[in-house]
This record gives sequence, structure tokens and C-alpha cells, in this order.
Amino acid sequence: MQATKTIFEMMARQPIDSDIPEQARINQARRRFGAVTMGLHVAMRQCLAALGAFLIAMAIPIGILTPFLPIGLPLAIIGVVLLGRNAVWGRRWMEGMLDRHPRLEHFAPNWLMRAVFGRDKRPRS
Repeated sequence: MQATKTIFEMMARQPIDSDIPEQARINQARRRFGAVTMGLHVAMRQCLAALGAFLIAMAIPIGILTPFLPIGLPLAIIGVVLLGRNAVWGRRWMEGMLDRHPRLEHFAPNWLMRAVFGRDKRPRS
């Protein structure tokens, strides 16, 4: 006994690879690997934020141990930039510190404020 097909089943045809345009094929591949690359980007940003926090923490003892060589300050600056650019919580923490202590923003150079926060320094009031 042979199964009968409806007219819609007979009219429907499955697309073959040559029917799909090249751009659609590329978009399918991007969607397929999009979740994987997004996960890698998030993991990389968190690693960079953790590295920034580690550099800030290490800058203090290194700065104390080498008072005549300015090694601690560049480490702290690199750590602040990494933390501020790669972690939302790090940026919020630094914005809170700048709101509580406006002198910190006064001493920070303008290029550093643009690198970390994407804005110029606030005018002194």
C-alpha cells in the first residue's frame, strides 16, 4: 500500500545547495559559529579585566619596593585602562571613585580619561 501525498507536499520542493545564494550561505555559517565566537569574546574580556585588576594590585607593592624607579605607576595605568575598557563593574567602580574623590580626575591626564571612559575630563567646579 502506497502512501498518498497531498498536493502541498507534491508542490513543496526542498532547496538544494545551488539554490541558496552565496551570501545566505555565509550568513548561515556566521549564525552557526556566532555563539562560539561571542563566548570567546566574553571570556577574553573577562580575562583582560582580571589582568587589569591584578596589575593594579601588583602596582602598589612594586611601587613601594622600587621607590626610585617608576615601575609601579605604568603598571597601575595599564591595569586601570584594561579594567575600565573590559569590565562594566570596573568602569562603575572607577566612576564611583572619581565621584567620591574629584581630585583623582584632576590628576588624571586627558588621554587617560578618553582611553578608559571615552570622555574628556569634567570641568572643575
